[in-house]
Amino acid sequence: MAVVKATTCKEAIRRWEEENKQDPAIAKEVILSFQWLPIEKMDNSLACLSRCEKLSLSTNMIEKITGIGTLKNLKILSLSRNVVKSFSGLEPLGDTLEELWISYNYIEKMKGISAMKNLRALYMSNNLVRDWIEFSRLQELINIRDISFVGNPLYDSLEVDQWRLEVARRLPHLEKLDGEPIIRTEDNTCINQPLLIKNDNSPPNSKIPEEMP
Repeated sequence: MAVVKATTCKEAIRRWEEENKQDPAIAKEVILSFQWLPIEKMDNSLACLSRCEKLSLSTNMIEKITGIGTLKNLKILSLSRNVVKSFSGLEPLGDTLEELWISYNYIEKMKGISAMKNLRALYMSNNLVRDWIEFSRLQELINIRDISFVGNPLYDSLEVDQWRLEVARRLPHLEKLDGEPIIRTEDNTCINQPLLIKNDNSPPNSKIPEEMP
């Protein structure tokens, strides 16, 4: 019986080029999502996307972030719905990346996120972060303004109003949390807005970003 191999990044880029009739070397947006068979490894083939500003590799089977060290123009990266376990490998994008979409993965530790000096938006709902020590690593991101954290054990351990107050206190520059704006008083105290009560049987809040459009 023939061995069925995963799609490589090189093959996915070739498919994208054929479908979009564009040269990937000059494209500013490249979508390599929903590959069949799924991509399992990011590799140096991605280096050809030298002008890419917006790259999506969502809905594959990627476990480790690699091969993006030369993408110095990348501002938005989506790795949602993979099997990523850490932020390791993102460090080369620390000066350029502005949005990271990484919901529905297996991230438990936040080590490495502090390298993302210019990150403004972090969408990482439905991961495995469970304590404030890890979450507090986000305090080093002075430009962060928008976070989605629904579905992490830390979020699930609190009532919504308590969660919002705690996050707003720890991240005084945050403007939006889980799809809802944070309203503050003049002394930077968070005011809780009326929100839907958490219910495990309720559909996800449609305002919460999950995957990069």
